[in-house]
Amino acid sequence: MPRVTEVRRLLADHQPTTKPTGNRQLAAVAVVLRDDRERGSEVLFIERARKEGDPWSGHMAFPGGRAEPLDPSPSSTAAREALEEVGLDLASAEILGRLDDLEGRREGRPIGMVISAFVYHVVRPPPLRLQKSEVEEAFWFPVRDLSDPERHVPYRWRHADGTDLEMPGIRVGEPDAHVVWGLTYRFVEILMGLLERPLPARWDEKATHPPSRLPE
Repeated sequence: MPRVTEVRRLLADHQPTTKPTGNRQLAAVAVVLRDDRERGSEVLFIERARKEGDPWSGHMAFPGGRAEPLDPSPSSTAAREALEEVGLDLASAEILGRLDDLEGRREGRPIGMVISAFVYHVVRPPPLRLQKSEVEEAFWFPVRDLSDPERHVPYRWRHADGTDLEMPGIRVGEPDAHVVWGLTYRFVEILMGLLERPLPARWDEKATHPPSRLPE
């Protein structure tokens, strides 16, 4: 049952792989952890509101979004978005570490965006206040359960070219009402690898379409 003290230790020496930004758009997410007496460390997930033009419309995600000109750093983007989307003030929260950068994709193809992820620890967070235009739902979920093989399911999705894809997903929420996949799955995969609790299904970034097929 991982707790924040263990997460802090395991992330302390990680040197994240960052991607060159050039003229690409920047975005950042906040991977927010809290300690629960019975369930150990919990991570905050959101279900994004459904919005036309949003490549992650309706997806399970971490609080986050695109950088704005006045954001002084990627971590400030993540903190600002957490405050705007779920009312969680991370200004004084401890940053436990940074995960490897990822490249945003749509239909399996790069969209010219670099996404950074920062792991935060909050002590006794207040009740969440959702900005309903951005977030449909938000909840805390035990970190230990993310690597539970029983929660790992194939997520099936139809590509624009008609190809049926099957990619790794994780059932989360109560009662297992949501599936984490795509970009958020990839960040979870990085986090759990650093916590020495690797996920049972690996995302294959070298495939023509990023997801790797789950074993039958």
